[in-house]
Amino acid sequence: MISKIVKNLRGVVIAIFALILVLSAFYSVGPEEVGVIVRFGKYNRTVDPGLNTKIPFIESVYKVAVERQQKMEFGFRTSDSDVRSSYSRSEVEDESLMLTGDLNLADVEWVVQYRIDDPYNFLFKVRNPETTLRDISESAMRQVVGDRTVNEVLTVGRAQISSRMEELMQQVCNEYSLGLKIEQVVLQDVNPPEQVKAAFNAVNEAQQEKETLINQAKAEYNKVIPKAAGQAKETIQMAEGYATERVNNAKGDVARFNELYKEYIKAPDITKRRIYLETMEEVIPKLGQKIITDQSGNNVLPLLQMQLNQLKSSNNVK
Repeated sequence: MISKIVKNLRGVVIAIFALILVLSAFYSVGPEEVGVIVRFGKYNRTVDPGLNTKIPFIESVYKVAVERQQKMEFGFRTSDSDVRSSYSRSEVEDESLMLTGDLNLADVEWVVQYRIDDPYNFLFKVRNPETTLRDISESAMRQVVGDRTVNEVLTVGRAQISSRMEELMQQVCNEYSLGLKIEQVVLQDVNPPEQVKAAFNAVNEAQQEKETLINQAKAEYNKVIPKAAGQAKETIQMAEGYATERVNNAKGDVARFNELYKEYIKAPDITKRRIYLETMEEVIPKLGQKIITDQSGNNVLPLLQMQLNQLKSSNNVK
């Protein structure tokens, strides 16, 4: 009876062991992952997502999320990522304090978004690759910020800093064979330290006011200068028109004089007389009382006496 129980128990143990072997031989890899198989601790192969098999107790599998974008936060940590995220800066403030090229301090918070590009390098080339990536990111940020002034870091240089950070981090990751691909570096928030924040804000307001006044001056300049240029151009055109008119009139007078001179050459006496008569015809109607004599001047006084008598008779009639 005892032997029969032992025999049955042995069969149950063998069945359980066989079931364990069968179950441990199959495993599933998620759609965003790949499976890295090692045999006796040595890399053997990489398998695709889906249901796969391995040798139980000899081979083991590491699942690596190669399609999932991951992120690291610097200078802050996300404490709650619900509908409205909340952040905490306790014990990580030193990460974000940077010394700029002009020996000022800036509080730079940033996020590194990355993806596992080579699962073999990620697992076996570097110990603690994520810790190494964090150290690389801090070092690169301090280098980039240290090459710029505090005004560049706080205002216009943010895009350049992000671009330069991506280049430096990817270069170091490739040199260290981390197996990581840097997708993006985002400057989350850049501020002066709390102790001097009020002074920096005052400087920024002054700079903004300066830019506003410069823009207003440029607008006034663009309004006045074109108007003055238009007036100057109009005056020049009027002067040119007047000069052209005077030149044309002078040319017309010259042409008329030349024609008259040609006729004068042909018959000087007749031309003189004609000019004299035309001139007298124009001048005489403008005169009041007229006395016409011959060259000897005879019979002038009787004519004058007759005019005086006529004046006296007209006065008597009145």
